[in-house]
Order: sequence, then structure tokens, then C-alpha cells
Amino acid sequence: MSAEHFDVAVVGSGAGGGLIAGELAQSGRRVVLFEAGPHRTAAEFTRWEAKATHEIWWPFRQALIDEGAGGAIGIIAGRCVGGTTTINTKVALRAHERDFAKWKDAGGMQIGPDDLAPNYDRVEQALGVRVRDDWQTCIRTLEPGFKAMGVELEPVHAYTDHNCMRCGSCLQGCPTNAGKSSMTTWIHPAWAEGKLDLRPESPVERVLIEDRGDGPVATGVQYVGPDGQSATVEADVVVVAGGALNSPQLLIRSGVENAQIGRNVGWHPVRLVHGLFDEPQDAFSVYPISSHCMAHQHDEDGGFVIEAATVQDPIGFAVTLEDENGPMWGEPLVEATRGYRYYSGVLAMVNDENHGTVVVQEDGSERFDAHFEPSEQKRLDESLQFSRDVLEAAGAKRVLWSGISSTHVQGSCRMGIDAEASVVDEHGESHDVKRLFVGDASVIPRTLSVNPSLTIMALADRLAQHLDADEAGYLSGRSEAVAEPVS
Repeated sequence: MSAEHFDVAVVGSGAGGGLIAGELAQSGRRVVLFEAGPHRTAAEFTRWEAKATHEIWWPFRQALIDEGAGGAIGIIAGRCVGGTTTINTKVALRAHERDFAKWKDAGGMQIGPDDLAPNYDRVEQALGVRVRDDWQTCIRTLEPGFKAMGVELEPVHAYTDHNCMRCGSCLQGCPTNAGKSSMTTWIHPAWAEGKLDLRPESPVERVLIEDRGDGPVATGVQYVGPDGQSATVEADVVVVAGGALNSPQLLIRSGVENAQIGRNVGWHPVRLVHGLFDEPQDAFSVYPISSHCMAHQHDEDGGFVIEAATVQDPIGFAVTLEDENGPMWGEPLVEATRGYRYYSGVLAMVNDENHGTVVVQEDGSERFDAHFEPSEQKRLDESLQFSRDVLEAAGAKRVLWSGISSTHVQGSCRMGIDAEASVVDEHGESHDVKRLFVGDASVIPRTLSVNPSLTIMALADRLAQHLDADEAGYLSGRSEAVAEPVS
């Protein structure tokens, strides 16, 4: 029995893969979309924090800083249809011109803000990006603190619509579909019409690669279905979009030989900083993130962005609290959490220099390594101090904070025109294997100074258009619907 054949096999359904699969399917390409996690929808989403963390987040991962001597970075990511776009905070910011300049320096990449502008436009229109200036108490409480520090707190642009009830459930999946995702915006429309073959709970083990005389060529993927059985599909093109931690591992396990795979990882490290106030703030009932301060966005200005207010779900709040003595536990932790309703806080997000790595060890297990140069550590320290100063200026009588975490991992399969310094070219195609593309955060050459999801989607839109135009003659032709419409 011959293997199934598709025009395009996409691995991963997040900001990159979900968009690419949906757009190509709508254009008439025969597409199969693989997702390692389950397919959950608004009808199943719940504010039950522990349940969501177990079902639709990746199991706990961390990157050791200097082999553990400098602590660790906790890593948060979605493992479900829609990937991290299902559990993120929907902030929609375009990369700054200075970010693009860093890309050029990193791998010779020539793409600039004008090149991506049409893609940003298309993505923003599809997502319904809008200004969110409907601030609640927990934001108004903090605003005077920023003014006292001589800076402004501004409303964010976000991909949420007017069905947002400000319930604060973003990290557990939006229960009203107000918070847009790759699932609701690109996957479901094509899937519901029977145009897209969606395969959740189907982790891909490797990309199938053959040498047909002109060098290595991607020919399909091998995956494990929900029944636990291994299977393969053939494809004219394979797009790897499992995220900046998973995509390099898949390429390595598939035998792609490029010394840059898994290198140049940017963590975009963050801390949550919480202030205890006299009046209830109820920062758990808000649309996150509601506002930001961009005064220190660029490296020469400090290299960090402050966002407010933080999502303060009770478990996440309690298990991450620290003070001057380190992580809190016992009676001090119990006492601190009793004031849960009275905390409002900020998220301090720092520019880093992409010194991280993703490693597949000899036994096949994964390892993530991190390192911060003194300049990066200075940004981390100064962003924490600035956050503490803001909260105290706003009237907080006590300030606590979290350890370092990451939700914006970037790099690991750097895009560029220099094949010695990058993994894929400016269209996302592997320098080493034809018909193999990467379409997620791993192609970003240098960490952005803003939340990356909108840029990941813009790059994915650019790749989808490139594949559909088929200038290389890779695709066999357009097809009709691939499945029966969903009833």
C-alpha cells in the first residue's frame, strides 16, 4: 500500500505552522498539519489552572544558566492545536527597525521592515488587531508609578475582539474565542470546510530525506499517531514549525547536517514583579497584557520593556515568589499569598544576545543551555530594579518577584543568506536539504525587542505566499477539499 501524498506537510500548528497550513489549504493546496498536542477548543477551556497546564502546555522545561551555576530559565509553551498562540497574551507589536538591523548583522539577512510590511498588514487584518485602552483598577494603580519615574505607560495593541470579558484566562485558552490564535484564525476555517487534514496528538519523529542524485531532498515525514502506531506520509514540501526548541531537535534527528542548528538561541528572559497594595487589585481578572512602557526598549536605553498588568493565577503566583532571600517557602510564602487579591504587577522583558543552545544528547534526550554576558546580566538587574522602583512609587508596601522565565524563545535555526552562519535562506528553505523549510520562531536571527508572535506570523505569511507561488516548481498542483467538512 503506497503512502499518503500531500503537497505540503507542516509540523507544528503554532504562530508559524498554523498560519502556513491554513493559508496554503485555503489556496487549494493539499496540506496535512501535524500537532504533538491535543485539539482543544473554547468549549473545553477552563480557568482551572492546573488542568490547563497539564493538558495544553509543554511539560516543564528549563535551560540551565552556565550549567546551573547561574540558576535556570523556566520555559513556558503551548502543546496543543494553535501552539503557544492558544495560551499567550495576544500582544501585537511589529519588529523595530533596529531589530532588523541586528538580523542583517547576524546572518546577512536583507529582509527589512518595508519588505515585511505587507505581511504584517495581512496578519493584523486577519487577527483583528486593536488598541486596548480599557484599563482596569490594577493598571490605574500602577500608572502614577511610571509617571513618577518620568516615563509613560501606554495601551497595547492586541489580537482580541470585543467578546473579551477580561476574565484573565488567556494562559488557559480563551473561553470566548475573543483571544485570537492560529487555531481560530487560520486552522479552523480551512479544517471546518474540509480543506485541511489536521492531525493532533501526532508527534513527528523525523523528516524523511533522500538523495536523488542532486543532493538531499525532503520527501515526507514519519510520525506517531494517536493510536501509538508509527506511520509515514509523502509530501512535495515539508515545513518544520515546531517552535525554537523542537524544530532544531527534529532537524538533528532527521540527519540534517548544519553546525548552526540549535545554536544562537535567544530566550527573551522575563521576570514577574509584584507589588502589594492597600486596596484590592484583582489583577487575576483582566485581559493581559494591558499596557506597556517602551522607554527602555533599545539596548542603549536599557534593553528592556515593562508590561502590565501581569496575569496572576494563584498557582503560578505562589510557586514563583522570591524576595531578597531567594525563593519563598513555608510560613513567609503562606503569609505572602494571603494578600493575593491585593497584588498588581509588571513583567520585565529583557533583550538578550542569543547565546543559548539546543542540544540532542547521545541518549536522545534534550538539553537547553543558557549564558548571559555581563551586559545582559546588567539589563536583567536594571529591569528588576526599575520595576521595583515603579511599584514602590505607585504605593506598593511590599515588592516580590519571580525567577527568570521565557515564553518567547527565538533563534536556533537562524535565517540568513550566509550559509556558514545560518540554517535556512531568506525564504526559509534549508541550505542543506531541498524542499525542507522552517517556518517558526527558530528562524529569527536575533531576539526581538518586542513580543515576537506578530513577526513570526508575518514571516510565516511571507513563506506561505512563496510556497504557493511555487517558483521552484516543487508542488504538483492544486487540489479540492481533502476531507469531509466538519459538521
